[in-house]
Amino acid sequence: YIFFNDTVVGEQGNCGSLWQPCLNNFQEEEEEAVFIKECPGQTFQARKLLLYLRSSLAEDGEDILLEPYLLSWDQLLNFMESLGTMVSLFSQKVKEKTELIRELSLKHGLEFQRESVYRSVRSMVEGELKAGQVNFSYRTDSGCRTLLRLHRSLLWLKMMLEGLSKGPDSEGRYKTPGELSRDAYKVALAPHHPWMLRQAAEIVFLALPDREYFLQLVCVKKQEEATPVLRIIIQALSVVHTRTQRILKKYDMLELP
Repeated sequence: YIFFNDTVVGEQGNCGSLWQPCLNNFQEEEEEAVFIKECPGQTFQARKLLLYLRSSLAEDGEDILLEPYLLSWDQLLNFMESLGTMVSLFSQKVKEKTELIRELSLKHGLEFQRESVYRSVRSMVEGELKAGQVNFSYRTDSGCRTLLRLHRSLLWLKMMLEGLSKGPDSEGRYKTPGELSRDAYKVALAPHHPWMLRQAAEIVFLALPDREYFLQLVCVKKQEEATPVLRIIIQALSVVHTRTQRILKKYDMLELP
């Protein structure tokens, strides 16, 4: 078990070499603490996701560290891949994007033998702009463009989990994961996808497992147990998403082609 709390304060640890985890040591508070179990026999671990998300929060209160951010995505990929082969429509694209940013960081580090501009979201944005790697008129394989796509996918997952954390409607009915995923997709991803991909996504939503399966992924059996755990995850996702959104908006990168 591990305790997590909405108001946990982290202390920034020392970062190792490229893509070695750079994690925080968290001071636990007993008030309103929630048990996050480690789930044996599965690749997705909610407690690791939370650790990486919170470790990505830079001390300045504004930036996002890329190493733990991408480690968070590794866990989110495990989550997505646990939902069945149909979800590979989304998970494969996400995996390609995380690999691209890692490759850019490794290449930059080897070429310049100094601290990579890919240390954080802000340093990547400023570094790629300075190097002329970002184009606002046509597609380039820049880290900024790639991050924007991950950023949109993070919103989709966050909104889906928000739906799973909620109770039944006035008639006592819970929305299915497929319905929740569709609702989130329409807001976060559909406006940026071509017609063919939107149609393919509909098939994915129909193939998603039931709510009970999702609850098992966070090691609970009842909705009452799942709600507080999911809310902790959602809160961490929200902070990361908000910080990233502000940086991308500041540099007019929310609509990169």
